[in-house]
Amino acid sequence: MNIMQMMKQAQNIQAKLKTTQEELSNMNIVGESASGAVTVICSGQGKFKSIKLKPEAINPENPVSVDSETVEMLEDLITSAINQASEKAEKEMEARMKSVTGGINIPGLNF
Repeated sequence: MNIMQMMKQAQNIQAKLKTTQEELSNMNIVGESASGAVTVICSGQGKFKSIKLKPEAINPENPVSVDSETVEMLEDLITSAINQASEKAEKEMEARMKSVTGGINIPGLNF
């Protein structure tokens, strides 16, 4: 295999990786607990997208006492906290990876 063939093969792999990453980011992976009272959606890359709560997750003894505004407020608060933690974790990972690589950009390590 000559160098041109290897470069073309590397470009093909890079294009496939990009397409796969896009597909994964557009996926909705659903996790549920308490028989669907709590539903979380993440991308195929594991990034948090949303949370949905049913009133019985908040007050199992009397779900009808929980209004939709309370449910939405809790969903927003939880979403905000998860997104904040994810952003902090991503920045920490970037900082540590840059310290390991000395700031050198290594293909495949996206940070």
